[in-house]
Amino acid sequence: MVAKKVDVKIYSTPTCHFCHAAKDFFSANNVAFTDYDVAADLVKRKEMIEKSGQMGVPVIDIGGTYVVGFDEGRLRELLEI
Repeated sequence: MVAKKVDVKIYSTPTCHFCHAAKDFFSANNVAFTDYDVAADLVKRKEMIEKSGQMGVPVIDIGGTYVVGFDEGRLRELLEI
C-alpha cells in the first residue's frame, strides 16, 4: 500500500533514538519527509515549541496534525498505510 501524499516534517535531534526510529519508519514506507535538527536550528526549535507546545522530540507534523513521539499506529493512520 502506498502512503497518502501529505507534507511530512519531523523535528528531531541527532541523538534521539525515537527520532531515528520515526525516520527509519518513513524511509521503509517510502514517505518523503523534511527533517529539522532542532539541536542546531534555533528557529526551527522555537517553531516546534510554538506549534506543538512540546520541548521533547520527535515532533512530527503530518499535514498540520502533530504527533509527539514515535507512535507508529498513529502515523500509519494519518498516512493511510
